[in-house]
Amino acid sequence: MKDYIQKRVLDLSHYITEKNATVRQAAGYFGVSKSTVHKDVTERLPGINKVLAKEVKRVLEINKAERHIRGGEATRRKYQAKLEGRVKKGGYSIKT
Repeated sequence: MKDYIQKRVLDLSHYITEKNATVRQAAGYFGVSKSTVHKDVTERLPGINKVLAKEVKRVLEINKAERHIRGGEATRRKYQAKLEGRVKKGGYSIKT
């Protein structure tokens, strides 16, 4: 494995564990695709550092378990903002 790939794998892994980041957050922070992050931490990392790989896997499993909650919260905020008149995308408006 090339040195720059190994460094990226370790940097991504440390970022995920320190920030409890999602794959999407890590990809955005490092400017790589989600599939690159996923491949790095699930396939390449265990060959480099097994202990760190277990920690990253734990964080990603927690994120996966909470994924539906974050989606529901985003939807709730969207409709709450719409009710409060902060978002206007056509349709009827509620007058108070």
